[in-house]
Amino acid sequence: MFIALLLARLFVEMPSAHARGIELYSEHKYAEAIQVLEASAKEEERGSRDYNESCLLIGQSYFMLSQATQAIPWLEKVPQLAEANYMLGYAYLQSQQQTKSVAAFARLFSLKPDSAAAHLLAGQMMLKKDYDEQAASEVAKALEMDPALPEAHFLSGEIAAFRGRLDDARAEFQKEIERNPNFSMAWYRLGDIYTRQEQWELAIPELQRAIWLNPDFSGPFILLGRCYFKTANFTNAEGILRKALALDPRNASATYLLGQTLQAEGKKEEARAMMEKLKELKAQ
Repeated sequence: MFIALLLARLFVEMPSAHARGIELYSEHKYAEAIQVLEASAKEEERGSRDYNESCLLIGQSYFMLSQATQAIPWLEKVPQLAEANYMLGYAYLQSQQQTKSVAAFARLFSLKPDSAAAHLLAGQMMLKKDYDEQAASEVAKALEMDPALPEAHFLSGEIAAFRGRLDDARAEFQKEIERNPNFSMAWYRLGDIYTRQEQWELAIPELQRAIWLNPDFSGPFILLGRCYFKTANFTNAEGILRKALALDPRNASATYLLGQTLQAEGKKEEARAMMEKLKELKAQ
């Protein structure tokens, strides 16, 4: 009787194959997780919560092991799951299936896969992972279908900037602004291009416009502070950089620039304090 009770207790406490697979996945033991979850999936009812989770984690495990081809069949079993479509979008790219990649990203955002919006969205997702050639082709398709599509020229500008083609990027950002003048990021990135080209005076009004449209983003404040510093307008540089740090207190670039500005103004104690703060930020 005692032995029977002990065996029953051990059986109850023993984790299921599914639970063990999840545990292995959470421990980043992807190869082991695949083996356990594939065996578990064979016993699970297709379409059940456990089955869907097993398929997703098997696909993700293969993906994490840089085995996109093996990941795809498992992720395709659960196309209703957002996580599966996110992984599928990039897995298809890695296996040179760009059309299927667009469709996966379209499902992720509930778009029609043959729409201009879907091609633009796919381009954005591709550029995030440095697939700039594929992103460029998708943006071109989007603009061919809808030349006035909001943010299409902006993304085209981002791709040009990524490739170091600053004049092309500037032209694309300007085209975006013509169509979408209330888009603060276009003004910000246009100002950014001017700063990269060290055209400080041209950058200043573009960055000011970005701030007027979105006063809660530190990026244009930092660049504008740099422009004022480079043109020896230290009073404006100090004020703008203090606003940048109010928005983003741990930003190393803004801290450094403010320290340099205070030094230029002769405020040596404050400048020294900024440099000490910068050391603390870099040490963390």
